[in-house]
Amino acid sequence: MTTTTARETQTTTAAKTQVTGVVTGVSRIVISFLFGFHGLQGFGFFGGIDGQGGGVPFGSFPGWWGSVFELAGALLLLVGLASRPAAILLSGVMAYAYFTVHAPMGLLPLQNMGEPAAVYSWIFLLFAAIGPGRFALDTLIKRRR
Repeated sequence: MTTTTARETQTTTAAKTQVTGVVTGVSRIVISFLFGFHGLQGFGFFGGIDGQGGGVPFGSFPGWWGSVFELAGALLLLVGLASRPAAILLSGVMAYAYFTVHAPMGLLPLQNMGEPAAVYSWIFLLFAAIGPGRFALDTLIKRRR
């Protein structure tokens, strides 16, 4: 029979917390970086919204404003500044996109090509709940206070 002391448990918990923070931070950076490209597509970059370099008409709702929110939110999340509010905003933007653009075409995400919108929405909701992890300006600002 093996017994663990309180000190061993505390050390193990601290190590797990540190690893979790690093994995969360790296995941936040990678996902927001990739999502930023999605926002740039609305402005005609990377093939645009039509694959031919076309962008959403300036000022149009919801397309142009959605692209603005996507890009601004991705940048905030990338650097980890106001990351929880940015994640909530992005989760809502993707949920709105799913229900207004994709859901009318079919019930399931695989039928209506809305799987990326659904996955992004849930991932951003997760970041809003658990925080930015390591490597975030929010964390640096919090430590300095």
